[in-house]
Amino acid sequence: MNTVSEILSYITDVAPLHWQESYDNSGLLVGDANALVDKALLTLDVTEKVVDEAIENDFHLIISHHPLIFKGLKNILTDNTIGRIITKAIKNDITIAAMHTNLDNSFYGVNRVLAEQLGLKELNVLHSNISELQVGSGMIGFLENEMSESEFLSLVKEKLNVAALRHSELLNKPIRKVAICGGSGSFLINDAKHCKADVYLTADVKYHDFFDADNEILIVDAGHFETEQFTKQLFADIILKKNPKFAVQISSVKTNSVHYFV
Repeated sequence: MNTVSEILSYITDVAPLHWQESYDNSGLLVGDANALVDKALLTLDVTEKVVDEAIENDFHLIISHHPLIFKGLKNILTDNTIGRIITKAIKNDITIAAMHTNLDNSFYGVNRVLAEQLGLKELNVLHSNISELQVGSGMIGFLENEMSESEFLSLVKEKLNVAALRHSELLNKPIRKVAICGGSGSFLINDAKHCKADVYLTADVKYHDFFDADNEILIVDAGHFETEQFTKQLFADIILKKNPKFAVQISSVKTNSVHYFV
């Protein structure tokens, strides 16, 4: 058995909590840091179904990427989703933690595993926003061989298992230098252009943001869940590397809130 704080320290060794953005709420959110646990359930989001899964399988620690408690709470009531989740977790001695933008900003975090899925090499942080080497937002790298825009879009669709892609106007230029940011990354479009990337892959791109491509770069929106889905396995890899005997399980609940009619 390990304490919750010991298990979380495996992740914060790679992505310290002080690397999180000022608006974020990473770390232990519900429960006791000194509680003893023998396994952890890993998820991108904490939903009521995820908590039910933890209860059914006797998990007392849930580690998610997105914080369950993100905005300020004035009450915890069972007539709303977050209130029900927190109440159910406390009643069943379930501890909940989140590792969000601290893991986004780590060189060994969310964007690295996304880059690896796409086969990118020579990786560097796209925008260094913390005064430490290779710590910051997004990532940039190179495909082993250049490909056409349609070939790249097909690669993304296949590797990320995306039902549909949104993108800016095709420029009929080869793709080799690729900038990425898992999750909401519109704020890095100009960084990707400044680095002379051929394409910028991210999510949650608004209508007017696509105009910022300005015939200089291809902008691709592959979906928030889709670009961060590998974070669950990343949690598992980090924990097992530190403690091979600790049991981890990736949640079977698909928490993507976006559905496609194709």
